[in-house]
Amino acid sequence: MSKQPRKQRKALYNAPAHARGKHMSATLSKDLRADIGKRSLPIRKGDKVQVLRGDFKGHEGAVLGVDYGSYKITIEEVTLSKPDGTAVFLPVDPSNVMIIDADMDDDRRIKNVTGDN
Repeated sequence: MSKQPRKQRKALYNAPAHARGKHMSATLSKDLRADIGKRSLPIRKGDKVQVLRGDFKGHEGAVLGVDYGSYKITIEEVTLSKPDGTAVFLPVDPSNVMIIDADMDDDRRIKNVTGDN
């Protein structure tokens, strides 16, 4: 793997789908770290997150969508209002959020977290 930033960016933009999901990880809250035993998890729709950086710092909400193409997520309460009054979701980078409550409804995610393969 190269150290050059341009090659790092190129690898990120040309990454296959299975690798993009791994890049979409966010840190866990201290409570979840103690429960799960991991430092971070890939973000999924339905997770409850808290914004750590930017204009919406401190806002909490559920993840409504994950865009693997642009490496962004949309969060419930993070919206901007257009001049005509309609609300638009502001895409947020997953590195700027912390997972407060992970959605553990999926059996595959539980297996990945616990390590039971």
